[in-house]
Formats: sequence, C-alpha cells, structure tokens
Amino acid sequence: MTTTPQIGDRRSYDGAVCTIRFIGEVAGTSGSWLGVEWDDPARGKHDGSHKGVRYFTCLSPSLTAASFVRPTRPAEAPQSFVAALQDKYTAELSNASAIQFSGKVAEEVGFEKIRRKQAQLSELRFAVLDGMRVASVYGEGDASILETCPKVVELDLSRNLFTHVGSVVAICSELASLRSLRLNGNRFRTVLHDEGLHEAEESLKGITDLALEETLMSWEEICHIATKFQLLSSLSADMNQLRSLPTAPLMALASTLISLNLEFNDLPSIADVASLAGLESLRNLHLKGNNISALRQATSGSLPTFPTSLQYLDLSYNQVSSWAFVDELPLCFPGLVSLRFAHNPVYDNPDPEHSVNSKNVTEEAYMFTVGRLAHIKSLNFGTISHSDRQNAEMFYLARIGKHLAAVPETQEAGVIETHRRYAELCELYGPPMVNRRKEVNPAFLEARLITVQFAFQPPGQGEIVERVTRIPKSFDVYAVKGIAGKLFGVKPLGIRLIWETGEWDPVAGFDEEVEDSSEEEDEAEAVVDTKPADPSESSQPDSRAGKWVKREVELQDGPRQLGFCVDGLEAKIRVETR
Repeated sequence: MTTTPQIGDRRSYDGAVCTIRFIGEVAGTSGSWLGVEWDDPARGKHDGSHKGVRYFTCLSPSLTAASFVRPTRPAEAPQSFVAALQDKYTAELSNASAIQFSGKVAEEVGFEKIRRKQAQLSELRFAVLDGMRVASVYGEGDASILETCPKVVELDLSRNLFTHVGSVVAICSELASLRSLRLNGNRFRTVLHDEGLHEAEESLKGITDLALEETLMSWEEICHIATKFQLLSSLSADMNQLRSLPTAPLMALASTLISLNLEFNDLPSIADVASLAGLESLRNLHLKGNNISALRQATSGSLPTFPTSLQYLDLSYNQVSSWAFVDELPLCFPGLVSLRFAHNPVYDNPDPEHSVNSKNVTEEAYMFTVGRLAHIKSLNFGTISHSDRQNAEMFYLARIGKHLAAVPETQEAGVIETHRRYAELCELYGPPMVNRRKEVNPAFLEARLITVQFAFQPPGQGEIVERVTRIPKSFDVYAVKGIAGKLFGVKPLGIRLIWETGEWDPVAGFDEEVEDSSEEEDEAEAVVDTKPADPSESSQPDSRAGKWVKREVELQDGPRQLGFCVDGLEAKIRVETR
C-alpha cells in the first residue's frame, strides 16, 4: 500500500477492514476526508451520502456500510505473504508456555502439538491467513515462498488487503502442490483488466477448488478469474448479490466443473441460472438462500433444461410457494436424484386447505415432495427407502382424493391437471376414495340413510366380495352386524367391522420432526458423488422419524348408533372374521 491514499486501496482500522471509495472534502466540515466502505456493512453510519449529498456509492446495498475517516487516522500495517505466514505460525509458538509437572516438561497434546508441527513451515500443508492484512507477495528481507512453505496444499487468503488478483497469482505460482484456494471477502479492483491474470493458467494449473464468496464481484468478473483455473472442479461464489448469470465464458470449464455454490445471492428464478446448462460435468448445484420462486423468468415462458449429470440440487431457504414448481423440476433437471427443499413457503405450509398438527407439517411436506418426484432417492439429506416411497405416494394419492371430494364432479379434471403423477399413481395403487358429502334436506329420508360399502374376504378364498346397501343412521352396531352377516352368510357375533376412514395418521416417533442440517451437507454430497442409494433396497434400516398409516376404526359392539360411528352419508366397512 502506498503512503498517499488512493481510491480502491484497502485499509484495516482496529481489525476492521475497509476500501477507500472517496478522497476529498465534505460540505460543512474542514479538511480532507477518506470515504470508506467497510467489509462488515454494519460497521458504518451511512451509505456514502451525507446531509442529502452523495459522495460515493458502495458495492453493498446496506445503509450503514460507509463512514468518513480522517487521512491521519492510524491504520494497521499491511503484511507480505511470507511475513504473515511467519507471524501466524511461529509467533504463536514463541509466545506459548510449556506445561510442567514437578519441574519436567510434559508432552504437548491437542492444539499445542498441532501448532508446533505447523510451525515447521517447510512441512506446512494447510495455511490459513484469513484476516492477516496480507497485501503483497514479498516484503524486504523475506525468504522465497518456495523455500518457506513448498508443501502447502490448501491456502486461505480470505479477508485481506489485496487490491489485485495478480498478487494472488504470484503467490500460487510458487506453490506447486496447491490444490485449494480461498479468497473470500477480498475486494479486488479492475478484475477484467488485471494484467496479473494474463497467462495465469500455468501458475494455477494444479488448483481444483476455488472460493470467491462475499467478494461482491459481478458474474463476469467471477468467471474471468475462474476460467484461469483449467482443472477447476469446485467453485463457490456465495453472497455476491448476484441477480442473474448472463452468458459468460464459464463454458471453458464445462468438462471439469463438478460442484457450483451460489448460495445466499439474489437469484429470483431457475431460468436466471440457465447459462449453466452447458456445463456437461456439473453434478452438484447449491442455490440455498436465494429468492427463487419460479422456474421461468417473469418475462419469458421458456423452461431451462440442465444436463443429466446434475444429480444434487439445493433449493432450501428460498421462496417457492407452489407445488407446480416441484412438479416441473424433473423437466428442468432430468438427472435429479438428490434434493434439499426444506424451508420454502410451500414446504412450511404444504396443504393450507387441510391443516394438520404443526408437529406433522414437515412430514406431510416430505410426503408431498416424494410423492410428486418419482425418481429422487434422497430428500433433505435422508435416503428414501422403498417403504418411504410407497407410504409417501399412497398418502399423496389419498390427499388428492380429498381434494377431489371438495369440488363438484364437473371440476374434477381441473384438480387432476394440477397433479402430474395422478394417472401413474392410480395405476400403481388404484384410484383414491372420493367421498363427496352431499347437502341433503334433513326432512328427507335420504338424510337419515348411510350408503355402506361392505368388503369381505371369505376364509380360504382370494377374492374380496363387496356389497353395497343403505342403512338408517339410527341402527346400532349390533343391527349393522346383523345386516353384514346376512349379506355374506356369516354369524353376526363372529365378525368384526372395520371402518376405513380414508385418512392418514402419523405413528412411531413423530414428536421429533425431520429437519435438515447444513453440517451434513458434505456427507450428502459424497453420497451423490458416488453411486446413489437404491430405493428398492427395503432391507435398509429406516432412519426417518416415523411413518404414516391409513386410519381405521373398529366399530365396537354396543348400542351406539351408526350415525355417530362414521362420518358423512357414505362409508366403507371391512368385514373380518374373529
């Protein structure tokens, strides 16, 4: 950093890093000021304007990202890469005190032992210089990087005082073993015209993992840097305020890029990342915490299609409010087998028309998601077993039946159109029960009769015999058993009557909701990167919190009237022998 401040310079005041955006006088004050934008947007007092006059504009949209400071305010001294490395890993060691017992030095364990090993810079493999005020490659009297730390494999240079990417390239050029590079929170300037990036491919040839989070760079700038890493397999560009991904030269990485993180940006739709569809090797796409609410752009009806290589998609913490979005996901992502979808409005309130206990909302949303997506094998980091899928699909189909029962027959087709898998599920499990409750004049005889569909499987016979009859509401259970016994030729007192409600109930541990955990994300990705679990292997232990089962009610012997035992004017009752 030069002695005379310049626009774009990076400074650190009392551990808080900022970028100079303005140099000059401020109306109503005397002398010169530096207008700075803090890396921490909560650190300042305004957004670059003062008393109605705008002096500079911040990259951050925060109203408190900026301040005015005097040029004479002491700033912390910047460091070279080598000086910061020695300061981080050797100064700590020289200040450490050994633990003694009876005058003898005990063997170091835990972090102290690790620090001593790390202090041997020639053997250092993981170098973390986050926030160490690194601004240059070398300082006066520094040994060469090649001599100091030749074995570094992972390097973290986040939140430092670099102004040009070229300085980072120069550091990497001397680290032949480097495979992972983190540059989060830096504020590079003139990226597209940075001479240090010209012919940088040779210096960056071994790096496969790059993180450019919270740099506030444009997508074009991010791509301009990323394409210099010819073997890049993982790129993280979280928290960069990206609203769309215009066509950019990221296609140079089409055959190498496997994982792309775009979390906590401002992307409104899947169509806004359609430029990624040409990445033929892309397997994992992380879009957590954006503003995604649709698959298509508001001004365009086209639906993007991604390659079948893309297997894992994270859409959690977005703004999806319609199940139609989920229905069309397979059209956009035909290779999708693993999805993270929790914490969207539609997931938090899966069926507003049929409210459920708040403890079961997560499970109901899980059922709807699995039931709508035929080919996913993992949801919110949980493997979907064969029984999980069957339960979910039957639950979803039963809920479709409730939706159909809530509308007139003339509107059935419209409801079915909103459930793309309806015909497929009916073929697998049979059509759902549609029990429409008709408004009947209570004075009519019809209002006092219940249409009962009896089903009975005679012992030793495979076929189920069904009979339909109308029974007065006032008949007690004994009378109903008498009617069933006469219909099927069995003794009334030797049978049980089971009312099949058509409803679903949770069982087995539903007090504990199934939640997702970002700590498990790496493990989940590992599953996707290898062979996905086969959902047909029902022998796997069920790790989910519980299951849903169809609710059935036995009509107990007694004088209770049938009208108080079942709901509505239609009922399905299964007859079983004791």
